[in-house]
Amino acid sequence: MQEFLPISQKDMQQRRWQEPDFILITGDAYVDHPSFGAALISRLLESRGYKIAVLSQPNPQSAKYFRVLGKPRLGFLITAGNIDSMVNNYTVSRKKRTRDVYSPGGKRDLRPDRAAIVYSIKVREAYGHIPIILGGLEASLRRLAHYDYWTDKIRRSILMDSNADLVVYGMGERAVLEIAAQLNKGIPVSEITSVRGTVYKTRTLTALTDYITLPAYESLKADKQVFAKSFLIQYHNNDYCKGKSLVESYGQYSLVQHPPAAPLSAQELDEIYEFNYAKDYHPIYKQAGGVPALEEVQFSLTSCRGCFGNCHFCSLTFHQGRLVHSRSHESLIREAKGLTALSGFKGYIHDVGGPTANFRHAACTKQLKNGSCTDKDCLVPSPCKNLIIDHSDYLDLLLKLKKIKGVKKVFVRSGLRFDYMLADPDNRFFTALVKDHISGQLKVAPEHISDHVLKLMNKTPHALYEKFKRRFYALNKQLQKTQYLVPYFMSGHPGSTLHDAIALACYFSESGFIPEQVQDFYPTPGTVSTCMYYTGINPRTGTAVYVPKSLKEKAMQRALMHFNRPGNYRLVRDALLSAGRKDLIGFAKSCLIRPYQKKKP
Repeated sequence: MQEFLPISQKDMQQRRWQEPDFILITGDAYVDHPSFGAALISRLLESRGYKIAVLSQPNPQSAKYFRVLGKPRLGFLITAGNIDSMVNNYTVSRKKRTRDVYSPGGKRDLRPDRAAIVYSIKVREAYGHIPIILGGLEASLRRLAHYDYWTDKIRRSILMDSNADLVVYGMGERAVLEIAAQLNKGIPVSEITSVRGTVYKTRTLTALTDYITLPAYESLKADKQVFAKSFLIQYHNNDYCKGKSLVESYGQYSLVQHPPAAPLSAQELDEIYEFNYAKDYHPIYKQAGGVPALEEVQFSLTSCRGCFGNCHFCSLTFHQGRLVHSRSHESLIREAKGLTALSGFKGYIHDVGGPTANFRHAACTKQLKNGSCTDKDCLVPSPCKNLIIDHSDYLDLLLKLKKIKGVKKVFVRSGLRFDYMLADPDNRFFTALVKDHISGQLKVAPEHISDHVLKLMNKTPHALYEKFKRRFYALNKQLQKTQYLVPYFMSGHPGSTLHDAIALACYFSESGFIPEQVQDFYPTPGTVSTCMYYTGINPRTGTAVYVPKSLKEKAMQRALMHFNRPGNYRLVRDALLSAGRKDLIGFAKSCLIRPYQKKKP
């Protein structure tokens, strides 16, 4: 089994290290699997000859817990973990979650709120002036001033609040290697100011030439329209081909965000996903029952990055970008063969995908040369005439993986764009998917049925989902399969009124389908939808948007999605009366609830 990276002084002594070059601090339990960003970055640095130690979920109560591995030669790399710590710790109703799947045994409270900031402050307390580089999703999406849902206000850049030296945003491999190389040459971290995919703090802009000045932080706090305009500038400059440096001022300091780093090539992706990972959680977690998050990905393959779907509620646009880039078939086949040798593998590859499983190439040739279009989308409201619609490469990959000795089934479980599938005139992929690559249920995300809400989500009209559903079940009948669609729907998205929520509930009632799980819109940093939620403005059009903000209305919209549950009766009744839909309270088949609640037996 592959040796884990050192997590203690004893581990380093066994390797005869006097000191590590970098200490990587993560808010997750230490899992050596490429689906965990901390593992991927640490193995990449290790492959370039750097000594990396991992400090996982340190106790934030005292700086002494940040001294347990000693002082690193070059600096600290800090991530809150695979997801934003506030999203990880709290539900959309701002209640504390009962479980943390990225912690041993699913135990909660092992990472602090705003973990990247807390960890950075403690490192400063422990070691004073030492290079601190923040990365991961939390830092990436909070790299500039942003709306913070949990305090309902505009917060400063995470770089300002953490007192770190640099933020690496996006996937980070190129930036981290460049920063490491410059630190290794003895260049002070204060002079590392030209790396793409980073944000730094400065008092002077004399060395900067081609840049765009964003509104100052104080202006963003004072005026929602200014915030929306600033967000749009960031949105337009998030492309590695055409993005420019952005400057945001905070009194005597300015933050400089350089354009995104270029995506990795297929060869580079192959390399980083084929490092000799243990593909397991560290043995210290065995007594606690392991790390639950590993179960979802341990026997899955990451085949691509990026997504040109560009849903407004998704942060991928600001983190991975809209250009899809993929690994080679040969690399994925080698990794799949490695999975067959892992303990616990029973012949099933659980998933082959990424942000969107059936995207394996750039949207069009223009995107490769000139970057993503500024004001046009690839799939919405209908497929662009330049969009390359082709599933043949993905289908070929699935067929190759299926033939590997020891593999019984290859499933597709990560997001599939059904509108992209419908646009493909070649039906071979759709047929193969239904025949061989679904484990009984296929998860898809129509999100809503109201087209004006879908438009604000940047999703295709509802009629396309209905068309997809008909074709799916027709294929199942043709192939003599009994399989089901599991659609995901969202409540409370900007633009959704009580009338829209009621229409969705009526759709469920008429179709006889009540979703097991629904998602409340969660205003996380770095999305168009979050900008709408805070400002009441669609930043891409400048038009006003209705926003359901009160806790009561959000609860009513959420309850309508499970209108049949006794515990939701009062909220559903209040919603129907508030919307003037008393006609849906009664005994008729079309009614959602009865005039009175049934007594519990």
